[in-house]
Amino acid sequence: MPAHATAWGYRDANFAQVIVGVDPDPRNNERTTAWAKDYWQAMHPYSAGGGYVNMMMEEGEARVKAAYSDNYARLAQVKARYDPHNLFHVNQNIKPAT
Repeated sequence: MPAHATAWGYRDANFAQVIVGVDPDPRNNERTTAWAKDYWQAMHPYSAGGGYVNMMMEEGEARVKAAYSDNYARLAQVKARYDPHNLFHVNQNIKPAT
């Protein structure tokens, strides 16, 4: 399927990696989160550059744009048409094009 045929454009990827940091002791949250972020930083240079939004947490707008790659601008246009006030924003948000 062509990369532009759906929202997610990394259809030629050979694998996906999910990094999960879990500890039953909430006192370790900061350390566990730092470990997961450091691991992602170390692996990212070897990636296609994006990600899969269903596996993301709170990475921010730049990571959302990277996940959709060249399809982001088209999706922002669709969002502007069907959700111009960004009602549906509690997710890996695509901001409506202005």
